[in-house]
Amino acid sequence: MQPIDLNKRIHTLDYLRGFALLGIILVNIPALMWIEPPSTLADLAYSYFLALFVEGKFFTIFSFLFGVGFYIFLSRAAAKNERANRLFLRRIAILFLFGIIHVFFQPGEALTVYAIFGLIALPFYKVRKDINLALGLIILAFTAYFGIKIAMPFPLILLGLAAGQYQLFEKIEAHKRMIVVFTSIMFLLSLGGWLYQWSYVPDAIIPSFDNMSEEKLNEHIANIENFTLIGMQISPIVSAFYVGTLVLLLQYPFVQLLLSPLREYGRMALTNYLGQTALILIIGHTFHLISNIHLISSLWICIGIYTAQLLFSKIWLKSFRFGPIEWLWRIGTYGTVPPLLKTK
Repeated sequence: MQPIDLNKRIHTLDYLRGFALLGIILVNIPALMWIEPPSTLADLAYSYFLALFVEGKFFTIFSFLFGVGFYIFLSRAAAKNERANRLFLRRIAILFLFGIIHVFFQPGEALTVYAIFGLIALPFYKVRKDINLALGLIILAFTAYFGIKIAMPFPLILLGLAAGQYQLFEKIEAHKRMIVVFTSIMFLLSLGGWLYQWSYVPDAIIPSFDNMSEEKLNEHIANIENFTLIGMQISPIVSAFYVGTLVLLLQYPFVQLLLSPLREYGRMALTNYLGQTALILIIGHTFHLISNIHLISSLWICIGIYTAQLLFSKIWLKSFRFGPIEWLWRIGTYGTVPPLLKTK
């Protein structure tokens, strides 16, 4: 294996992190704003869109990218003759602390989960890449099949670690043909999964339970459970299709230019992830929208937050080297205060 470049930033990962953030907020906002179940046709259609194309797909990407970042951090620390494991443990501890604070505002937050599974995955850094790949796939298949969402980040972190060991994102051009084949297969499997999931789509917004027979009621409940479970089962496949497609598109300079705001958005992923929660709660309480908004309306709030955060990330990184929370994370990790302002 060739040594990792100590200075070169892998921009593809920043684009992918930014892309993942776009989906995560769509799933988090209904719980944060206590939005009622769909009550209009527009709400229902949007809820189906979320269930088919968003729920479970973007946190999967984020978990995988955490594993890739885990490998890059340890590899670069080791290459600099730093105490890689000690630094990583401090990094994980700071992340866990951020998560503990965040959970008071967002009960479904993911940072504590990543910190715990990152700690468990640390010994696997020394394990052969083919073993990490196989273990990740086996455990992911098990957790996805049974819909054990809380456990899915661990195998995804292992797969991200394996991707780092294979230097997949550093040698995209060399692996391009393989990525095309892989993405095509994931698309076909995703298409089949979506059609299968749609076959269990619930047939009413709010069924009249009083007038339903016991058989019909049981069938309706079973459809909802199956619809949700299948969405979770196929989420790694759909996520892989999303990632493969974006990676291939980013090989074209005009796509990189078109999607360039995502790069800065992803470079400040931790700041923006926490910022999403803050902005949702501020907007919700300021305009009295908590428990008083339709599901479809939450989409427009998300678009507004996208716009604000994309602009903020672009402007901030013109003058500063790190996002504000990323800077604090580095201070806690290394025990020193790195310069925040860019030098001209």
